[in-house]
Amino acid sequence: MPDIIPAIESFAKGAFATAAGLSTIGVGLLWYGQNYLIYPASFPEGSRTNVPVPTQYDLPYEDLTLVTRDEVKIRCYLMTQREELNLATKTTFESLQEVEDPPEKYATTRPTVIMFHGNGGNMGHRIPLAKVFYVKMRCNVMMVSYRGYGLSEGSPSEEGTFFIDAQTVLDHLLNHEVFAKTPIILYGQSMGGAVSIDLASRNHEAIRALILENTFMTLPSLIPSALPFLSPFAFLCHQKWESAIKLPKIPVTMPILMLSGLQDEVVPAEHMRGLWEIAQKRRTTKSSAFFKVIDGTGKSKFIEFPEGHHNDTFVQAGYWSAVADFVTSL
Repeated sequence: MPDIIPAIESFAKGAFATAAGLSTIGVGLLWYGQNYLIYPASFPEGSRTNVPVPTQYDLPYEDLTLVTRDEVKIRCYLMTQREELNLATKTTFESLQEVEDPPEKYATTRPTVIMFHGNGGNMGHRIPLAKVFYVKMRCNVMMVSYRGYGLSEGSPSEEGTFFIDAQTVLDHLLNHEVFAKTPIILYGQSMGGAVSIDLASRNHEAIRALILENTFMTLPSLIPSALPFLSPFAFLCHQKWESAIKLPKIPVTMPILMLSGLQDEVVPAEHMRGLWEIAQKRRTTKSSAFFKVIDGTGKSKFIEFPEGHHNDTFVQAGYWSAVADFVTSL
């Protein structure tokens, strides 16, 4: 995929994701105000106002505004598959409909990937990743802007992002005449992995599979490794993100692909291994030159990338081929 990898590598060089928020979590442990530090939606500068759009990467899309049950408007990008891809720059998905037949028939034969990003920046910064799913794997793609991120309304919080925003997006797809017919896959990076685990734990029958990258057991459990001197005060962190508790609620029949960068400086690799231990009990191991694969029950897999850091695991050798193989296996 030579035409896409350069864009991803460029994105990686300026990556920020969870590192920005968790590097300041020491101050955030103060009970009041920690939300502003755990969710650095304005970092890098301009992230709340300057949100790249898919057409900048020659991708057709629909700009959606969804209203949550608590009346917050969140923004999303929806990219619908068509049998013949036309990557010429267009303004919106609707403009393509003027010159092409509706793509519903082909779209229903393809998986739909919901992308949940980490706690920094906005969804537009992840469009190069969406392009891999859309162009190379021919998936429908839904990109989500959490409340308080990008051009979405509201303020970010665990309850709002976990229970409301993510469910709103899933419900939109499940009530859609096209996407309700497709297998839905959740792709979550870092905090987005925690969002994915929670959503899947509450929607067993609606989710086909999970892809998780560099996510954590719980947010408070990061404190001993990230800020050892604040370990006695970990109880002050009221944003829990308890993936370790919610993961067992996901049936073993739901395939999970876990992708872990062993050089992760934000979320120690032990967190991903801990989640894998919870998710799968039976496993065998095999190795290659670039990564180690631990096979589990059914189609679930755990893959380690020795040179992967928190913000560049997705450019490591074997990452996207592993994701593509996993999607194909479904």
